[in-house]
Amino acid sequence: MTRMGIRDVAAAAGVAIGTVSNYLNHPDRVSLDKARRIQQAIDQLGFVPSHAGRQLRSGVSSVIGYIAPDVSNPHFAEIAESVERRASERGVSVFLANSHRSREREDAYLAVFEQHRVQGLLVSSHEPIEERLAQVRRRGTPSVLVGQRALNSDQPSVSLDDVSGGRQAMTHLLEIGCRRVALVGGPLGIPQVADRLAGASDVVRASGKAMLEVIDMPERTVRGGHQVGAALLARAPEARPQGIFAANDLLALGILQALVLGGVDVPGEIAIVGYDDNEFAEASLIPLTTVSGRHDGYGSAVVDLLFDAIEGVRIDEVHRVFDPELVVRASTRVAG
Repeated sequence: MTRMGIRDVAAAAGVAIGTVSNYLNHPDRVSLDKARRIQQAIDQLGFVPSHAGRQLRSGVSSVIGYIAPDVSNPHFAEIAESVERRASERGVSVFLANSHRSREREDAYLAVFEQHRVQGLLVSSHEPIEERLAQVRRRGTPSVLVGQRALNSDQPSVSLDDVSGGRQAMTHLLEIGCRRVALVGGPLGIPQVADRLAGASDVVRASGKAMLEVIDMPERTVRGGHQVGAALLARAPEARPQGIFAANDLLALGILQALVLGGVDVPGEIAIVGYDDNEFAEASLIPLTTVSGRHDGYGSAVVDLLFDAIEGVRIDEVHRVFDPELVVRASTRVAG
């Protein structure tokens, strides 16, 4: 099928090519009669305007890129939705890329977005990525690190206080009577997981009356939770933790499901706390206690901070950190 071009539209409307160009880019310069004829020609021919030429002239597109580590995780899907909503209000589109937690895919998408001259980049990563973003920034594409506090003062970031989140989760488990507690997650080299462990460890150490076990599960998914749950079921009841703090909700929900199907009373025998407060946490058969990172202004803060960087506005708060909040539900309401 032949793609219609601007010359075809001009011929069908009986106007000059420059008039069609003005209609598409500067409609205020075109009379109402010619505008009507051009729009009729566009509709009849099925012409789709291309922004490639405009992009080449301006050196930048009307698009920002967002690289997420796992869009199947409702937590990142919610962030993407709020980012898209705020970007739309600011007149730009968002191209979403799913890295599947792969450094190679992250690098590939960074290259693709840079080649397409996006206005800026939003990047959620579970790996150190600031050096790579600095290289891109030096070539003219600003970025915001999402979900991880940047170490460099030149790199804007929006994140949660995950150390505080870890403290809140573990404090709650100790307050309901748990003494054998476990943190499930990994790899510990991931800054967010390391911060949650640091906060939880501080609480256990300060209490002097609990013992913390760290269960490494790098697959932070429901399936990973099933594997952890199966391993716990293989232990004698007295060797199982009384309280579990999982690094995210998907992992927590998988553990919860495996334990309940295995005959364990949750929370009577084992209390469980997740992290993120995704849409499935409250809808679970046993609603999940979790550390909520939901904030109405999170997506707006991410996009607005990026536009400040794009426009060269002085940024007073380069690293925006939101406070998480513990949401107590049925998975911990009875002491273990």
